[in-house]
Amino acid sequence: MRILFVCTGNTCRSPMAEALLRKKRPDFEVQSGGIFAGLGQRPSQGTVDTLLEKGITLDHQSQPTTAENLHWADIILTMTTQHKQSLVSQFPDYYDKIYTLKEYVLEGKSEAWEQLKQAYAALEEKRANIINKEGKFLTNDQMYDKLSTELREIQQLENSLPNLDISDPFGGSLPVYQQTLVELETYIDLLVEKIENQEK
Repeated sequence: MRILFVCTGNTCRSPMAEALLRKKRPDFEVQSGGIFAGLGQRPSQGTVDTLLEKGITLDHQSQPTTAENLHWADIILTMTTQHKQSLVSQFPDYYDKIYTLKEYVLEGKSEAWEQLKQAYAALEEKRANIINKEGKFLTNDQMYDKLSTELREIQQLENSLPNLDISDPFGGSLPVYQQTLVELETYIDLLVEKIENQEK
């Protein structure tokens, strides 16, 4: 099982998630990346200190999210809906394995999840048809206009779901980082449970 966690700068939430999952399931292959990450940055001190309280020593350097590590992953789990939407728009070939962490572990517990998955599939199908017919001549704005109905539907569905974002501790105090770690650990435990059930 290859899992990629994605956040913004790959210095707080996604390295925390990666470290927690590595501790709970050392047999999984796990990476993390950031949509706007530089290469080789150290994690924030709050991330390091909070994980150390859990007995986890973090040896991590940031990396940007690329087509290569998206291809490598079996599942791509983002920290927010915005991260997910950004990846889907930049790398549409991988839309069917990109989820928010919360969405993935809660999937199937509400009819809205299935509707959302179908809406993303319909969006990708329409986008592919437009590219086949006239893609060479379309600007990004023109493509957006042609997909605006589908994008509005997706936004409405996502707004009807519970908050799918993991809170960002960047720049906060140590208790803020601790709160984010508690939130992450809740969903990492659910992730492990879901994968173990799939393996049975």
